[in-house]
Amino acid sequence: MSGSILVAQTKEPRVGTNPEHIANPPESRGEPVTWIGRDRAFDRSPGPPPEAETRPEILRPEDTGLANRWKWTLGALVAVLLIALAAWRLMAGGAQPQATLADRGGIPLVSVIVPGRQAVTSSVTFTGAIAARYDMPIANEGDTGRIVAVYVEPGDHVKRGQLLARIDDSVLVQQVHRLEASLEQARAQAALSAAEYRRAEGVAAAGALSAEDIEKRRATSVTDAANVKVVAAQLAEAQARLARTHIIAPVEGTVLTRHAEVGQIANPGGDPLFRLESGGEVEMRGQIAEQDLAQVKAGQAATVYLTGITRPFAGQVRLLGAVIDPQTRLGDIRIRLQPDPALRPGAFARAVVLVDNTQRPVLPQTAVMADSNGSYVLVVNASGKVERHAVRVSGTTESGVIVAEGLTGTERVVATAGGFLRDGETVNVAPSVLTAHPPTATR
Repeated sequence: MSGSILVAQTKEPRVGTNPEHIANPPESRGEPVTWIGRDRAFDRSPGPPPEAETRPEILRPEDTGLANRWKWTLGALVAVLLIALAAWRLMAGGAQPQATLADRGGIPLVSVIVPGRQAVTSSVTFTGAIAARYDMPIANEGDTGRIVAVYVEPGDHVKRGQLLARIDDSVLVQQVHRLEASLEQARAQAALSAAEYRRAEGVAAAGALSAEDIEKRRATSVTDAANVKVVAAQLAEAQARLARTHIIAPVEGTVLTRHAEVGQIANPGGDPLFRLESGGEVEMRGQIAEQDLAQVKAGQAATVYLTGITRPFAGQVRLLGAVIDPQTRLGDIRIRLQPDPALRPGAFARAVVLVDNTQRPVLPQTAVMADSNGSYVLVVNASGKVERHAVRVSGTTESGVIVAEGLTGTERVVATAGGFLRDGETVNVAPSVLTAHPPTATR
């Protein structure tokens, strides 16, 4: 038909990344076909075309990709939420504190111990050195001189007054001899003057001598008698100086050291030539801590041990220091010992002083616990409940811990695992109750 155009709907394939099926337009249901001619304009009906009511919606490829991405995003969010929930259950749930024995519903079964009371020996141990009780230095007290002889060696036992060494006395001997002769002259002159004065007094009544002559003879007699005393004193001084050339032992004892050699010049006030152990008495000297010093008393028994010697040496506390060193917080102590050849001054020694011997409860170390309030034990009372008892520990031994205060020895003390129990908690006691009867403990 010329002069008109027939508008017909044809199926055209769509090209895309994901080709979709395009539905065919529905066939006309008897509606008239409009022919658009060149001589008249297209008359659009005011209402919607019939195809709009029945034509299905066509999805474009870009809309399909967007929907897929939303699906994947939603799935990832759900997975993340599930993982976070599982992690929270594992971590937050595991952080909860575990239930104690008291919270588990069952009554705990505990082992207890009845410690009783046993003999406990408390002691204080310290170290020190052996020393002479009276360490007497002996030096030259006379004039400077050369030593010409030495008669003793270290370790020799000497008597009081025994000669130890001799200094050259050749000059002093001559001075003594001269003074001895001068003394004899003075005595003779004094005797002559005294005789003349007596004769003058005999003739004084007859008037043979004047009073002046008699007085002169009396003065001469007195002067000569005084001169005798002067010379005698000089002689005694020389003899004393001569005696000091002999170095002797002032007391009985043992020679500890010798620094005198033949030919040596001995000066007065110089270094000691000998050191003498007075009376052979020895002692141990040491230092103990301030808290131990308060427990030790003079007269307490002590036992001293020397390095390399198995047998002990019995002693006794002789002296305690009057002051405590503010720097070291230690005080002096001295132990009296019986003389023995093995007790050489300067030897290292260890001493044990017995300070107390009494009856005390002794517990295993697992039964005694401590916190910020101090040491304590858990005791099961008659009602089967746990009670906390504060105790004071005075020391430890091979048998256990010594309890000085807080227990009488008849209590039922929880032996182990007391840290898992609470004060006032109800417990069951194991059938076999252990009673502690170890051997005598020594601290």
